[in-house]
Amino acid sequence: MACCVLQITGLIFGGVGMVGTLAATVMPQWRVSAYIDGNIVVFETIWEGLWMDCISQLGIRLQCKFYDSVLALPPTLEAFRALMCIAVILSIISFLMAIVGVKYTHRTKKDPQGISIFILAAGVSFLLTGILVMIPVSWTGGSIIHDFYDPKVPMPLKRELGAALYVGWVSTALLIAVGAMYCSFWCWADTSSKSRYPSVTAYIFHHTHKSQTLMLFCLLCVHKSYFKI
Repeated sequence: MACCVLQITGLIFGGVGMVGTLAATVMPQWRVSAYIDGNIVVFETIWEGLWMDCISQLGIRLQCKFYDSVLALPPTLEAFRALMCIAVILSIISFLMAIVGVKYTHRTKKDPQGISIFILAAGVSFLLTGILVMIPVSWTGGSIIHDFYDPKVPMPLKRELGAALYVGWVSTALLIAVGAMYCSFWCWADTSSKSRYPSVTAYIFHHTHKSQTLMLFCLLCVHKSYFKI
């Protein structure tokens, strides 16, 4: 019962991580303009994302523009796009496999080895998704912090951590936690199946030993009866 509750909890967290991965991919708030000159009145806020740039004027008017050319983008940005798109697709696949695994668990509670197939696949997929999300988010955050404290970077080009990065980090933590949880379920199911069902070698050895003992006993009986005669 507790195992089923934990699997459903992992399914919910995996769904939240999937939605967070999609949101972090689409959101333009990866890099946000920093104001460190002591300006009290700020008229414009610049957002830089994977797909577009946005300018917010006093929080009232928002103008966004997609990047014109894919080939003109930096190689790192193209790589981050690819990683996040793969992470979105893999998170959806992981969530669907987790649903199948939870349903199969409720239907076949007496077959832990069958349960582990779907749960293990979902756990590994969630772990891979978390790693794929963590790479571009952490890389972007590190570069922002490095440029912020670099005196050679001009003040107008300094940026701060955007909301999309925090969403990505939270999604990464949830996905990795769910993946580790489902992989631990597989270890539990594999251990319980081995303890419940003995190996074929042990079974053959046990029955072979019994048959040999019985045969030896029969030979001794025949031998005793022969000498009595």
